[in-house]
Parts: sequence; C-alpha cells; structure tokens
Amino acid sequence: MRQRILLGKLTDSTWQRYQQTVRVFENFLNESGVSKLLDIDHPFIERFKVWRLEKIREKKFSRGGRGLALDIAILHRLFNVALESEMVAKNPVRPEGRPGDCAERGAQPFTGEKLRKLRQAANEDLLGYLLLRWTGLRGSDAVCLTWAEIDWEALEINRLTQKRKKRVVLPIPQELFFALEAERNKRMPQANDRVIVNPRTGRAMKRPRLYYRMVALGERAGVPNAHPHRYRDTFAVDMLARGASPYHVAKLLGDTVTTVERHYAPFVKELRDRTRQFMENGEGLEKIHCTNTAHSDVPNRRIH
Repeated sequence: MRQRILLGKLTDSTWQRYQQTVRVFENFLNESGVSKLLDIDHPFIERFKVWRLEKIREKKFSRGGRGLALDIAILHRLFNVALESEMVAKNPVRPEGRPGDCAERGAQPFTGEKLRKLRQAANEDLLGYLLLRWTGLRGSDAVCLTWAEIDWEALEINRLTQKRKKRVVLPIPQELFFALEAERNKRMPQANDRVIVNPRTGRAMKRPRLYYRMVALGERAGVPNAHPHRYRDTFAVDMLARGASPYHVAKLLGDTVTTVERHYAPFVKELRDRTRQFMENGEGLEKIHCTNTAHSDVPNRRIH
C-alpha cells in the first residue's frame, strides 16, 4: 500500500480509510477469538457484516449504515492482496455492490429554503459554507485547497481532485469571491497555506473537523444531517436546474456523466417540467407523419 501511495495510485486519505476498516475488522476478530486466516471464511464475513451494521447504526450520523458497503469493498481488496500473495486459497469477501451506487439514496440535495437557513446561521463558518456551496468540492478537496489554486485574474479555482485525479476548473461566483478576498486580506496567507482553517484555532482543518463543523452548522440552522457531501449534491442539482448539461456538471465535479445522470438528474424538477413541455407542444413524430402525409396527397402540378 505504501508503494501505491508513493506511485500516486492511492491517496493518503484513502489509506487512512483503509486503516479505519482494518481496525474495525481487527476488533471483530478479537471479539470472535479468531487469529488465523484459515478461520476467516464466507460465513464469518457474513457475521461481520451484521456486527458492523449494528455498530454503524449506533452512531449519531450513520446515514442508514451506508458505510458498510465501503468497508466490505476495502476488505475484498485487502483479501485480494492476500490471495495474490498465496496467503489464502480464495477470497472470502463478496462485495456488496459499488459504494455509493444506490441511486435512491446517493444524493441528498438541500432545498432553497434550507440553503437560506444555513447561510443565515453560518457566522464564523461562512467561508466553509460558501466554498462547499459554490464549488461542489468533496470534503477532502475542500480542506486541502490552497491559495495557490485560486486564479484571481480569471476568477477560477483550478484543482486536481484527490479521489479521481481529475482536474476541475471552477468559476468563482461573486458571493464566494468577496468571502475569499476578505479572508485573504485578513490572514495575508502564503501560497501553500490552506484556504479553510478552523475559525477557533486558526489551524488547517482536517476532513473530520470540517464534517463536524458543517453538521453543527446544520443543527444551528435547523437542518439535520448537513454533512459536506450534501453541498456537492446541491451544487450538481443546482447547476442542472440552471440549465447546465450533465456533461458540463460532470466536468465541474470531476466525475462522470453516468454518475451525474444517475444520482443528480432525477432530483431536478425543472428537467422533468421541460420534458413535459416538449411532450405537450404538439410537435412530434405523429404530427410530422400527418404533415408529410398531407403533402404527399397534394397532386403535383406543373406550372406553365
């Protein structure tokens, strides 16, 4: 794994998530009294899934236990390494589908009213709120964004995303620009300093701290479960509602068109209304057929 990190194939944040899953699985092994790889078979993994789901749901922000799919995906990959190294005869972990592939639960955009409440309650978290609101950056990218990645002349944010290693170029709207400019004038930061800092300590924030502060902001605003990724969902749906194509939204997010169409487009009422207008405007295959038929019934007349 360390070699993959050095080669740029695995980010530090992903490796940290791997370690979290390993610690959880180790706890289950200890509770079960299992210490040999030979004792880890498919039924054992199924018992782990039940145990892990119960542990996840005990947490305040469990989001229905969706983290289980990621834990299982990580274990499957780790046991693949063991299989390649001939440490096990076969992989006992069967994936639970790709994490985040559930279209019904994948996106949770804020409504306009909830955005208004969040903005009013932001206070010292206003810059974090605006950055997430107007960029759709993942939490891992938001906390690592540096001042060097802001182009003040072009009014753009230019960043290589951590998860997919895709470059995103994001226009900076006026509201976010004013907040960034005020923060820069107040702190006079170096180019490599992080844009978002903990307003209480002035130190760079890590992803868990950003998560905590955004959820706390939501509680102040009366908006439950306002975690950072919901701002990404909101940004995508908002851009689609404003008329951007799935292709352009995918470019802004550093994601795929398939993901945008699957997870975000179904939430955009404006797209459905526009489709309804197309269906009711009286122009379509049947009208075209009738028009062509009428034209074909007119006898050809030669003009002398």
